Formats: sequence, C-alpha cells, structure tokens
Amino acid sequence: MLLSLIGPVSDLLGKFVEDKDKKNELAHQIATMSESHANELAKGQIEINKAEAQHSSIFVSGWRPFIGWTCGIALCWHFVLAPITLFVCAYLAVQIPELPTFDMGSLMTVLMGMLGLGGLRSFEKFKGLTK
Repeated sequence: MLLSLIGPVSDLLGKFVEDKDKKNELAHQIATMSESHANELAKGQIEINKAEAQHSSIFVSGWRPFIGWTCGIALCWHFVLAPITLFVCAYLAVQIPELPTFDMGSLMTVLMGMLGLGGLRSFEKFKGLTK
C-alpha cells in the first residue's frame, strides 16, 4: 500500500519544494521509509522472540519447540511409522482400522517456514546478507 503512495507523493514534492537537491533527498527518504519501518518491526519481533525464549514458563518459551516437535512427530508418522505399521500388520495378517493421515501440504508449509526453507534464506545467502 505504501509503495503505491510513493509516486504521487514524490510528484507533489516538485510543486512545493524548489531546491532540486532537497527534492531528491526527500523523495529518497519517502521511498525508503516503508523499508526502514519494516526493518524496525523485524528488529522488535526479534527482541520479543529473545524474551520469549528466555522465559522460564513452558507456556511462553515452549510454543516454538512444541510446534517443531509436532511437525517432527507428524513427519515421522507419515513417512516412517505408518508404512512400517502397515507392512508389519499385512505380514502378520492382522486386521487394523484405517490409520490417520495428515494434510502434508499444510504441515510442510509450517515446517519449512520454521526451518527457514521458504526461499528467503537462500535469497539472503545469495545477497551475502548472512553466512
């Protein structure tokens, strides 16, 4: 939304600011305003994450590990335990009810986001922003 306002606001600068250098400086500040605001929000979220991780209560600091373990257990069930269970039951001729399945698309979206594998990590490395 802010990006759509940058052009019209920059055009208005020409009507009110006579100095060309000052006009260019203000236009640059307006263009980078949303980016710097997003960076400030990200820094604030990082500080909140640090405080949550150091908290002694599992209900505050434990939600990320809980989501991680939940995704890990679901992956283990879907790709390891369920196929082995089906194989062993078929081998032993044991009748079992249908095993539960998970929406792996949603699960993988959450897991990849938690692991930083959504493409942004690769982009950061490509740009040399991280090691």
